[in-house]
Amino acid sequence: MAAGTLSPAARAATPVVLPILLSVSVGHMLNDMMQSVLLSVYPLLKTSLALDFLHIGIITLVFQLTASILQPFVGLYTDRHPMPYSLPFGMASTFAGVLLLAQAEGFLVVLLAAALIGVGSSVFHPEASRVARLASGGRFGFAQSLFQVGGNFGQAIGPLLVAVVVIPRGQPHVAWFAMAAVLGMLLLTYVGRWYGRHLQARKASGRLATVPLSALSRPAVISALAILIVLTFSKNFYMSSFSSYYTFYLIDRFGLSVQAAQVHLFVFLGAVAAGTILGGPIGDAVGRKFVLWFSILGVLPFTLALPFANLFWTDVLAVIIGVIMASAFPAIVVYAQELLPGKVGMVAGLFFGFAFGMGGIAAALLGWIADLTSIGFVYRLCAFLPLLGVFVALLPDLERARR
Repeated sequence: MAAGTLSPAARAATPVVLPILLSVSVGHMLNDMMQSVLLSVYPLLKTSLALDFLHIGIITLVFQLTASILQPFVGLYTDRHPMPYSLPFGMASTFAGVLLLAQAEGFLVVLLAAALIGVGSSVFHPEASRVARLASGGRFGFAQSLFQVGGNFGQAIGPLLVAVVVIPRGQPHVAWFAMAAVLGMLLLTYVGRWYGRHLQARKASGRLATVPLSALSRPAVISALAILIVLTFSKNFYMSSFSSYYTFYLIDRFGLSVQAAQVHLFVFLGAVAAGTILGGPIGDAVGRKFVLWFSILGVLPFTLALPFANLFWTDVLAVIIGVIMASAFPAIVVYAQELLPGKVGMVAGLFFGFAFGMGGIAAALLGWIADLTSIGFVYRLCAFLPLLGVFVALLPDLERARR
C-alpha cells in the first residue's frame, strides 16, 4: 500500500498525531506568509528599482510559474520517491529568496528571488499535504483543514507585517522575514524525522510494496478530476474578487477610508479561516460530496444578494460567503486524493498549484473587467460563478464504489 493510504481497519487503529499536524500547519503559515511578503513589497520595489507595471507582471509570472506549475511534478516525483527532508529543503529555498529580495538592486535579482520563493512553495505543499494525511489517523478532512488554515493565516498576516516592518524602513528590512524561514526549517526538520521513521516502519511491515487501486475506472476518475477542477475554478475565481478587490469595492460603493475597508477585509479573511477549519471535519462526518454541494452551489443566494446589500448586510453576507465557500477546498483535496490512492503528493500539488495559479489569473482578468466597466459590475458578474456547483451531481459516490 502506498504512503498516505490506509485501509479502514488501519485508520481506526491509527491515532491522530496532533504535534505533527500542528507543525505542518505552522510551516504552512510561515511559507505562505513569506509568499505574501513578495507580493506586498511590489510598491516599494517599483519605486526603489524604477520598475514599471510590465516588470511587476513579469515578477508575478516567474513566481507563479515556479510556485504553481511545478507543484504537481514535485508531487508526482515524491509519490514514487518519498523525500522526508524535502520539507526543510523547500524552506531553505524560500530563506535564500527572502534574503536575496532584501538585497536586490536590480530587476534580474528580484526575478531570481521570486523564483526561489516559488520553488520553496512548490516543494513544500505536496509533501506537507502528504504528511498531514499520514498524521491524520484516518480523519483526512480534519487534517487537511488544519493544514490549510495555517496557509490562510499566513496570507492574512504577511501584508500586515510588511506594512509595519518593511514599508516604513525600506527594502533591506525584508531580511527580517528570513528568521521565519529559519524557524520553519527547524520545525520541518522535526517533521522530516517523524516522516522518515514512519516510512521505515511502513517499509518494514511491507505496506509500501503495493499501490492501491482506485475504486473507479480510469475514465470515471478523469471525469471526476475534471469536475473537481471546475469547482476549484469557481471557488478561487470568486474568492479572488475578495482578496484582490474587496477594499476597492467597499471604498467605491460605501465611501469608506482605506483603513476602514482593510478592517472589513480582515473580517472576511477571518471567516475564510473559520470555513477552512470546518470544511474538513464536516466532510469526515457527513461525506465530501455533501460539503461540495453546500459550499459551492449552496452559497449562490448569498453571492447574488451581496452586490445589492447595504454596508451592514454586506458584512454579514461576506462572512457567510467566506465560511461556506472556504469549506470546499479541504473536501476537494481529500476527495481527489481518494480518487487517486497512492498519488497523494501529485494530487495536492495539482490542486494547490491550480488554485494558486487561478487566483493570479482571476486577479488580472477581473482588474481588466473592472477598468472596462466598474468594480460593482465585477461582483454582479462573479455572483453567478457558484452555479458551476451543479456539476457536483456528476461526482461518483466513492463509498458506494468501494463497497
